[in-house]
Amino acid sequence: MEVEVKLRLPDAGAHQRLSDALVPHHLRTHLQENLFFDGAAGELSSRFAVLRIRFYDADSRCVISLKAKARLAGGVSRVEEDEEDIDPALGRACAAETWRLADLAGSSRIMRRVVEEFGSEGKMGSFVCLGGFRNVRAVYGWKEGLMLELDETQYDFGTSYELECETIDPERTKELLERFLKENGVPYSYSEASKFAVFRAGKLLP
Repeated sequence: MEVEVKLRLPDAGAHQRLSDALVPHHLRTHLQENLFFDGAAGELSSRFAVLRIRFYDADSRCVISLKAKARLAGGVSRVEEDEEDIDPALGRACAAETWRLADLAGSSRIMRRVVEEFGSEGKMGSFVCLGGFRNVRAVYGWKEGLMLELDETQYDFGTSYELECETIDPERTKELLERFLKENGVPYSYSEASKFAVFRAGKLLP
């Protein structure tokens, strides 16, 4: 179970102000491309699961992941997640020809799970690409060993900004982050939807 605190920033100005405040803690910045897939008959979405392929930094890395049973309340996200690295060239091939995803079941733990757990009689031979979005993610090594991720997510219909932190103590982490944001004059609210949910809705939250 992945547990994250997710705080939404209202605009680019708030994002820049927080980015400036976090400069001493900056570790790296990733350029991410996220693509999402479902079974042709909606086998994954009908069971509240999503399959994602993420490319990093001009295809220097590729990660395939399966997420399920996501819950987001009070700025705290909980989701069952499994992920593994695959060859970026193979990831691109699967994005271009989605039938290749089923063939990955022989070499990918995650695709074997997808086929066996979500397919009919342990089989799923057809996938569709739902599209996706790009994300600029700055990573920071912050206090108490916490790793912060400051996201600028670029959808076809607009850009959103969010601060995320994976944690085993979400209430304590949320308290620390809220205090830091207030001290630096950064407006925020609790995230109400995942990036995937926003993508599927086709519009930014008001």
